[in-house]
Amino acid sequence: MRCARPRAGCATVDASSISRPASSAPSSRPTAPTATKAAIEVLTGILSKELRGRSITVNAVAPGPTATDLFLHGKSPELIDRLAKANPLERLGKPEDIASVVSFLAGPDGSWINGQTLRANGGLV
Repeated sequence: MRCARPRAGCATVDASSISRPASSAPSSRPTAPTATKAAIEVLTGILSKELRGRSITVNAVAPGPTATDLFLHGKSPELIDRLAKANPLERLGKPEDIASVVSFLAGPDGSWINGQTLRANGGLV
């Protein structure tokens, strides 16, 4: 259910990304995008607690490299191949992969999941 204003039975799904490292290991990723994504993930957890008792779920999705025009633009075939092979499934995500995860979290089957960031990235760790 899409919710312009949170009400009972609503689900909120925030967008994070693989830009936010799953560990605290040093990263060469730019500071601002990483900090922004980390903030989204922390706020997701906080909101899930603040909306306690209202039957509203709050989750985030952190997609890995996904084959969209924006992602592919300007990248060499060699780089795209290397990025695709970086995860155990050895392929880039497809937009429908990410849409399915969001649909699951926003739908009735995801109603017991709350305050989580789901990393939809083919197993990239």
